[in-house]
Amino acid sequence: MFETLASPLRQALARQVRSLAGDSRAALDFTQPAGDPGWFGPESVAWRVHADFVAMMTGGIGALLLQALHPLALAAVWDHSDFRDDLRGRLHRTARFIATTTYGPSAAAQDAVARVRAIHAQVHGTAPDGRRYAADDPHLLRFIHVAEVYSFVTAHDWLMPANAVGWRPTVPVALSLRERDAYVAEMARVPLALGATAVPRDWAGLLAQLEDYRPELEGGARPQAVLRMLRSLSRQPMDRSATERAMPRLQTSLGARLCAVPLQPMMTAATTLLPPWAQQLYALPALHPLRPALARVALRSAVPWMRWALQDGVAAQARQRLQASPGG
Repeated sequence: MFETLASPLRQALARQVRSLAGDSRAALDFTQPAGDPGWFGPESVAWRVHADFVAMMTGGIGALLLQALHPLALAAVWDHSDFRDDLRGRLHRTARFIATTTYGPSAAAQDAVARVRAIHAQVHGTAPDGRRYAADDPHLLRFIHVAEVYSFVTAHDWLMPANAVGWRPTVPVALSLRERDAYVAEMARVPLALGATAVPRDWAGLLAQLEDYRPELEGGARPQAVLRMLRSLSRQPMDRSATERAMPRLQTSLGARLCAVPLQPMMTAATTLLPPWAQQLYALPALHPLRPALARVALRSAVPWMRWALQDGVAAQARQRLQASPGG
């Protein structure tokens, strides 16, 4: 009886998640070909970190805010994409790329990179300050990568328990320094495939490179516009079908309350986790300590719900692909 009621609840929540992050399954069946571990494989730290939607979305918002502080990187997106009119679509495409390179079979990951490289080759122009930019500039590609990995790690570890004492083995925990180093080393494969050079291979190297980029970063009207767009997105209600509008009644019948994708706490967390110098470039006001604390509680409580809703998601499909016999 519970599963009969819980199944539509899980499906509705999963639709909300995929409405925001994009449904990679629509573009790729991650269950084939059988036995293909993809670029990382199930023992990688990348598979573990990228499996948690809440941390990845929080980190993704933070990464976008960091990346927007580089005037040349932002100019490439500003002048050659529709992200100002379709920010949700931009998030969809980024989520699909990460899902494919992380959990997809090797050929699909390579195809995803090839498509991005083809797009980058067409993106070049002049920034408002008169400098030339190109999306396939190895220096800019490295910055995009460093900002992304930094944001994913900090969001993951801010949300996860410090250790596994008293927790089930399936509950994710914060990364050790060794695991951070392994994650940075693993993730280097993607920017190198995209054309970046001299990417960091450990956590200390990544922090050093982020610091090296600081003189190139600046605030101003365009980053502020990105911040406003993200804040506006976090306040917009998700599109809801008739089934989803009926969810509160179902939740009541289950004796539980299930919130929608918690975008506002994600936004609060993402800005809180920015480096202090980045917060200054955005002129972010100091928050009362209670706000980040409440956001952390809300997001931590959402983690198991999201994992439950996406139990048939791309990570599960990738494991199914590995469990299948190549000759079956």
